Amino acid sequence: MVEEVRALVIGGGVVGCSCLYHLARLGLTDCVLVERDDLTSGSTWHAAGNCPTFSTAPSLMRLQQYSVALYRRLAADAAYPINYHVTGSVRLAHTRERMDEYRHVLAMAEGLGLSYELLSPQALRERHPLVELDDLRGALWDPQDGDIDPAQLTQALASGARALGARVLRFTRVIALEALPDARWHVTTDKGEFIAETVVNAAGYRAGEIMALLGQSLPLVTLSHQYLVTGDIPELADRTARVPLLRDPDVSYYLRQERQSLILGPYEHRAQAHWLEGIPEDFSYKLFPDDLERAEPYIEAACARVPVLAQAGIRRVVNGPIPYSPDGNPYIGPAHGLKNFYHCNTFSFGITQAGGAGKALAEWVVHGAPEWDLWALDPRRFTGYATARYTLARALEVYEHEYAPAFPLEERSAGRPLRCSPLHDTLGSQGARFGVRGGWERALWYQEGEGPRAPGLTFRRGAAGFEAVAAEVAAVRSGVGIADLPGFTKFMIEGAGAERFLDRLVCSKLPRPGRIALAYALNARGGIESEFTLTRLAPDRFYAVSAASAEHHDEDLLHAHLTADAEVRITPLTEAYGTLILAGPRSRELLGAVTTTDLSNTAFPWLSARTVHIADAAVWALRVNYVGELGWELHVPRAELAAVYARLREAGRALGLRHFGLYAIDSLRMDKAYRGWKSDLEGGFTPLDAGLERFVDLRKGEFVGRAVLLRQERDGARFRMVTLLLEERGDADALPASPVFRGAERIGEVTSGAYSHTLGRSLALAYLRRAEATEGARVSVTVLGEARAARVALEAPWDPGNQRPRA
Repeated sequence: MVEEVRALVIGGGVVGCSCLYHLARLGLTDCVLVERDDLTSGSTWHAAGNCPTFSTAPSLMRLQQYSVALYRRLAADAAYPINYHVTGSVRLAHTRERMDEYRHVLAMAEGLGLSYELLSPQALRERHPLVELDDLRGALWDPQDGDIDPAQLTQALASGARALGARVLRFTRVIALEALPDARWHVTTDKGEFIAETVVNAAGYRAGEIMALLGQSLPLVTLSHQYLVTGDIPELADRTARVPLLRDPDVSYYLRQERQSLILGPYEHRAQAHWLEGIPEDFSYKLFPDDLERAEPYIEAACARVPVLAQAGIRRVVNGPIPYSPDGNPYIGPAHGLKNFYHCNTFSFGITQAGGAGKALAEWVVHGAPEWDLWALDPRRFTGYATARYTLARALEVYEHEYAPAFPLEERSAGRPLRCSPLHDTLGSQGARFGVRGGWERALWYQEGEGPRAPGLTFRRGAAGFEAVAAEVAAVRSGVGIADLPGFTKFMIEGAGAERFLDRLVCSKLPRPGRIALAYALNARGGIESEFTLTRLAPDRFYAVSAASAEHHDEDLLHAHLTADAEVRITPLTEAYGTLILAGPRSRELLGAVTTTDLSNTAFPWLSARTVHIADAAVWALRVNYVGELGWELHVPRAELAAVYARLREAGRALGLRHFGLYAIDSLRMDKAYRGWKSDLEGGFTPLDAGLERFVDLRKGEFVGRAVLLRQERDGARFRMVTLLLEERGDADALPASPVFRGAERIGEVTSGAYSHTLGRSLALAYLRRAEATEGARVSVTVLGEARAARVALEAPWDPGNQRPRA
């Protein structure tokens, strides 16, 4: 007999039980969880149970903040007691850079209502009397941190779900999955069959096995994380209160009280991967052999920092499996290319994130999107480039840098290079210093002569490449520059129904044939889902370009709105074309030297597209760019890219042609207040919030999110994105999530910040409360703990009338 259910959750760890609990809380009580062994038997049972709210990413901080609040409520239920100790925690800082990180995180946390404190060494001793203060600059205090019993938490979530009508089936293994024509799922287990409207893969380190049932893979690798439990320590037995959890991230370990002993957990610089050829059939409630040799340096450092540890001895060692993705973040959200199939797995910090993850997953399923934009956790952030070899290299690197500062310009090297332009080696010989975006190697800046190969590890300005970037910016503003930007997501959307399809998808007016328009696809709440540059090549043919990292996201978006009778063909072209950017006052002169096409304003106006011929190649030339100058995007067949580039370089020598990279582009786009997808534009803000009214056409027919925008037009938007011109040069630029104040009142938050080499000052983009977003208003921005005076500008501070790109 086949049983029908609304949702089926695969995996009975803390995350799977949280998913079931939150689905039931949102009304999907006809749900079932299936677990191949017993609840908690994978990674949950052996977890240390630490529950920080700390994160350098706002999305993860929100997730963890929700979790600890939920756990307090669950722990208060006498029917299901949970050992949950809210002790607070101290994070030690040995360096100026670490203190800078803490200053930024503290300001970010305050915006979420978290009361972090920055401690002097002396104040640290008052919070944790057992710690030695040698070489410390200070510490960060998180009052909500603590530890919880993972098994008790899991059982409480499962019990809460059952009380709402959901079911838990233990010792029930999924052996087959089949997508049905009506977008439901046929799930076969060794105990029976189900038809489920939705499937959630919460299988932890076995999540890849679940995808293998569908002939797919998931980028994850299992590593081992070990911690040791000491013998009893008299100094702890004599205390009436537990000592705070201690983390020493500059050394890379945590230390917390467990009854009258301590738990020491290092993130070692010799990470160990397991099961590269497959997971054992049965590993429930099992551990790996101890590997204390690789932990010795961390044990010695911890004993020096907390001397009572040295005499305690080791009672036991826990060395268990833990899954890692290539960036260390979990997967929460829709699976690419599969309708009604979601991921909620691959958690390396699953206990503290489980509560918020279950909430977000349930909102995805029930509401179509979570309350918070969680792109940093979306499974579609990785595409086909994330091979097993790449995943292993990146996961090992992440583990070994688990506690490293989140430097804004850091580019790590593991698994690279992977996706390269045909020009990669040529540009490298020209001094290109590369970073990676969406798996693609892109030039960050160009170093003349011998110089650093990577930006400095700092939160402050003046890192490697700063002067080179200034020269690149000057070349684009006064002469002509060339940039190679491989990897833009590209689709051809064509057919008799293409116009109607796109008109209902985006809120923007579609371009006429031969013209270009910036267009926004929205969600049901009116928030910005995607940003496309649409070029209309013919009445029924559109070329859509979006961010490099959006490849799977935007493919899913397009197909989700495609009906069977739409008469539309969608062809991916990301790998087929490369993109060269020509920009600057002399770009027409350069392009004119290599093509016979008339490039005058009359024949080739701003925001238009033509096919031009360069070096025998047919090139789509789009008169648009992201830097605010006269210029063209040249979309070149990949096989012809090297020849086209060589011809431009040859013709450009007489004009002083200079390469420019992503850092220069970021500085140039800030001058123009150009927004970035998923940095400035995300699903929680509408185009009206983002100050993009000119790209919204409310007079056309129905489109996704239109009703919300009509209400906002009537009642007023909640926010307004503005440019902030910081008045003191300072030595640092505003980081994302830096708070904005009017007097003592917090009125907004920065989304992007950069130094304008054009204007000689620091700029930021920020969302302010609508009433505070007035031209010339005086505000302050907290930058690494320092209040910096700033002035509000509603329009771009450079060429607000767009005279330069129209030239």
